[in-house]
Amino acid sequence: MDLQIVLFLVQDGITNGAIYALLGLALVLAFTVTRVIFIPQGEFVAWGALSLAALQAGKLPGTVWLLVGAGAVVAVVELWTAFRARSWRRVPSVLGWNVVYPLVVLAIARYVSFVDLPLIVQILFTFVMVVPLGPMIWRLAFQPVAESSVLVLLIVSVAVHMALVGLGLLFFGAEGSRTPPFSEGSFELAGVPISAQTLWVVGCSLALIVLLSLLFERTLYGKALRATAVNRVGARLMGIPTSLAGKLSFTLCALIGVFSGILIAPITTIYYDTGFLIGLKGFVAAIIAGLASYPIAAAGALLVGLLEAFSSFSASAYKEVIVFTLIIPVLVWRSLSSRHVEEE
Repeated sequence: MDLQIVLFLVQDGITNGAIYALLGLALVLAFTVTRVIFIPQGEFVAWGALSLAALQAGKLPGTVWLLVGAGAVVAVVELWTAFRARSWRRVPSVLGWNVVYPLVVLAIARYVSFVDLPLIVQILFTFVMVVPLGPMIWRLAFQPVAESSVLVLLIVSVAVHMALVGLGLLFFGAEGSRTPPFSEGSFELAGVPISAQTLWVVGCSLALIVLLSLLFERTLYGKALRATAVNRVGARLMGIPTSLAGKLSFTLCALIGVFSGILIAPITTIYYDTGFLIGLKGFVAAIIAGLASYPIAAAGALLVGLLEAFSSFSASAYKEVIVFTLIIPVLVWRSLSSRHVEEE
């Protein structure tokens, strides 16, 4: 190993670490606000990439059918809740967001050809198509058991993950897909070529992290999420509904997942189950942060990316084992240094 190889590996580690940082932040957000270890986070990575690839190939993404189906089920649940409570004011918004919106998206995806449209239009429509699935999953799978123990929520999360992986295979098939890079070309730094797509990944990841920090610091909804993360009961007493906080957090998790998938789709081939492994590495970063600290999660993600890059060079057959083994010393250290409190 010489200096040039080290620089190559550092470049790969930083690129991968930027994606793991986004996923680690999403997992910390979901856990601190809702106490859900959101294992299906990786599915949004795969679905974002594969939906964009389908649009660019002139195909109808299967996720649009899931959007229509999930929206219809959410509408039925919400209408039944409104009927039992004799509250009809929310009916127009429920039908608008869960029935009309998915049907409009389906019509656009079916009758508009995105092949010749600019890349930014394809990306924006991918967000429009996939991100709403986040709050729908919250409403159907997690909101009914939101006050359960962390273990119950984890079991539900695993079940949702298994269901979404099966749907991913049904929608996209077993073949992988890649998308064209955002921009061609590269330049050299210290004799190491750096592609433009690598700069896009790192730059967009940093930009999204900055935007998320501004969201939490400057907006009312961001402050509501922070308050819910600090003290759920206190936030509820102050008038912040936990259902709204859960919906917002899952929307942000879905947005971050789709964004990550779109960024890495030009770099690596994405399959229907690729997101699970990527999400697990983001989970390692979140574990390093104790599922509580955003800055430590970002630093842990960078560590995971660098460790993976150097492991792939020195012991490629064991790189996944080396990365996931990192959890063990972190858990041992946290177990010895943290005060144990039984959950009520």
